[in-house]
Amino acid sequence: MDLSSCVFLQAGVSVGWTLGYMLSLSNMVPAESPGMMKTMPSGAWGVILLFICIALIALGISNGEDLKETLTNCTEPLKAIDQFQMENGILLPTLQSALPFLDLHGTPRLEFHQSVFDELREKLMERVAIIAEGKDEDRYRKLEELLEKSFPLVKMPSIQPVVMQVLKHLPKVPEKKLKMVMADKELYKMCAVEVKRQIWQDNQALFGDEVSPLLKQYIVEKEAALFSSDLSILHNFFSPSPKTRRQGEVVLKLTQMIGKNVKLYDMVLQFLRTLFLRTRNVHYCTLRAELLMSLHDLDISEICSVDPCHKFTWCLDACIREKFVDGKRARELQGFLDGVRKGQEQVLGDLSMILCDPFACNTLVLSIMRNLQELLSQDALPRDSPDLMLLLRMLSLGQGAWDMIDSQVFKEPRLELEVVTRFLPAMMSVVVDDHTFTVEQKLPSEEKSSLSYPTILPDAFNRYLQENRVACEMGLYYVLHIAKLRNKNALQRLLPALVETYNDMAFSDIFLHLLTGHLTLLSDEFGTEEFCSVVFDGFLLTSFSSKENVHRHTLRMLLHLHHKVLPSYMETLTKTLEPPKQCSEPVKELYTQLMEKLEAHKKSPPPTDETPSLDLGLHPVTVPTTTSTPTTPL
Repeated sequence: MDLSSCVFLQAGVSVGWTLGYMLSLSNMVPAESPGMMKTMPSGAWGVILLFICIALIALGISNGEDLKETLTNCTEPLKAIDQFQMENGILLPTLQSALPFLDLHGTPRLEFHQSVFDELREKLMERVAIIAEGKDEDRYRKLEELLEKSFPLVKMPSIQPVVMQVLKHLPKVPEKKLKMVMADKELYKMCAVEVKRQIWQDNQALFGDEVSPLLKQYIVEKEAALFSSDLSILHNFFSPSPKTRRQGEVVLKLTQMIGKNVKLYDMVLQFLRTLFLRTRNVHYCTLRAELLMSLHDLDISEICSVDPCHKFTWCLDACIREKFVDGKRARELQGFLDGVRKGQEQVLGDLSMILCDPFACNTLVLSIMRNLQELLSQDALPRDSPDLMLLLRMLSLGQGAWDMIDSQVFKEPRLELEVVTRFLPAMMSVVVDDHTFTVEQKLPSEEKSSLSYPTILPDAFNRYLQENRVACEMGLYYVLHIAKLRNKNALQRLLPALVETYNDMAFSDIFLHLLTGHLTLLSDEFGTEEFCSVVFDGFLLTSFSSKENVHRHTLRMLLHLHHKVLPSYMETLTKTLEPPKQCSEPVKELYTQLMEKLEAHKKSPPPTDETPSLDLGLHPVTVPTTTSTPTTPL
C-alpha cells in the first residue's frame, strides 16, 4: 500500500469514527465516545465536524452529510446504515466475516476502528520519517504530494499529527501552506520548530515575540544570581564554568530555535545589540558569547563558519574557563584583533560586545593583576610588558562596547597612556606603603620608627578612579584582592575612595556581589566600630537611599554577618536600613528576614563560624629582598 492510499484509508476510517459518534448522538447504534469528546465543548466539536465534512468532501470521501441525505431518502434506514458502513469502513473482504465476533464480545465498532486507525497512523508517521531520512533524490517530491493530499484534513485531530510530521520533514514547505499555518494560532502552536523556523525567517516580528520572553527570563536569572542568598568567596557569580552556563534553559532553547538557520541567528544578534543599547545591560553581551559557543558545541558549522567572531570567542572562552589569559592565548587573541581588515571594522562592534561580557572582563582584570604581580617581582615597568598592554587593550575595547555600537564608529578606543604611566604606579605605591608598614611592625621595638599606617591615597589613584573606566575597573579588582588577603588596614584606606568612581562602577551589582562575598573573610573585624564605620558609613550607606541595589546587597551581607557585627552598631543599622514604603518587595523581604534572624539570635546565639581555608587564585610570587622592591605579593 502506498502513502497516498494510507492517507485515504485513514480518512475512510475516520469517517467510521465520526459516523459512530454521530450515530451515537442519534441513538441509532450503540457507541462509546472517547474521552476527548467528553471534555470538548459541543460548540467546538460542531466547528471541527463542519471542517472535517468540508475536507472530506474535497477529497471525495463520504461524510456525515452524505449519511444524512441517505437516511432522508431511504425506506429502510438500518440497511442504509449497513451499506454506508460497508462502503466507508475498512475495505478488507476478509474483515467483514470477523466483525460479528467483535459484536459478540461487546466491542463497539468505534473502539475497533479507532485502534486500527491509531496503528495505521503510527505506521504512516514512521514511514514519513524513513522517507525523509533516506537518500532517494525524489523523497521531498513524495512528501510534497503527501502534504497536498493530507493538508485539507490538518484540523482533524486524528489526522493532524501526520500532517505535522510531513511539514516537519520538508526542508522547504510551500509558501501557501506556511501562510495558512501562520494564520491559524492553533496550527502554529502545534507545528514543530523546524516548520516555525521557515515561518520566522520571513517574519521578524513574530520571531521577536517568541524570543522576547526568553531574553527577559535570561536577565531575570542573571540578576537572581547576583542577589543570591548565598554569600561566599568560593561560590559566586563567576564560579560556574562556561560549559555549565551554556546548559541553561534559555541558551538551549535559543540554540534549538535557531538550528542551522543563519538568518535567525543574525536576528537574535540584532535583538541583543538593540537591547544592549537600550538598557546598557552587560548580561546581553554574555548571552551573545554563550549562544555562539553553544552552537560551537553542537558543531553547527553553517553558523560558526560565517561568524567572524567565532575563533576569537572560542579562544577567549578557554581563557575564561581557566580564569587567566596565558601568553600563548594572548598572542592568538592579538592576532584576531590585528587581523581585522580595512572595510571589516564593523566586526569590532561584535568583538567589543564579547569582551564586554562580565565573565570576559573578570578574566582580563584577574590576568592584569597577576601580570602586575610578576612585573613587581621582576622590578619591571608596566609599559614594557606586551602581554599587559594587550590585556589593557582588550579591556578598553570591551569597556567601550556601548559607545562604539551607539555611535556606529567602529574604531578601537585609544587607551590613555597615563593609565599605564601614572595610575598603575600610583596603585603600586599603595602596595609599597602597605609592605613598608608590615615590615616596620616586625622590627624590634628599639628599631621601629613612629611611622603610622598611611590613610591618604595618591591623587593620581583617586583621579583615575573617577575619570577613567579602565583604571576604575582595575582599582575595584585591586580592592577585591586586598579583601582576599584579609588586609584590614589597606581595605580601610581604599573603601572610602570608592564612593566616587567612574559612572558609579563601585555600586554596580557585580562589584557589590563580589565585595560582600569577600568581606565574609573579614567577618571578625565587624566586631570593631572602626571597621564597621569604614564599610558602612564610609561606603555602603553613602548611596543606599538613592540606589536600591546597594540597599539589597547591604541587607544580603548582614543576613550572613549580623552576629559578627558590633551589637550597638547593628542596632543603629537596623534603624537606618528600614525600608521606606515605596521600596520594592525584595528589599522588604530581606529586611524582614534580617529582623527574624536577629530575634532568633537573641534567643539562641549560633556557634561561631569558622573561616574556610581558601585558594585565593592569585599565587604569591617570591621576591628577592632589596631596598627598592617589596617582598609581599600584590
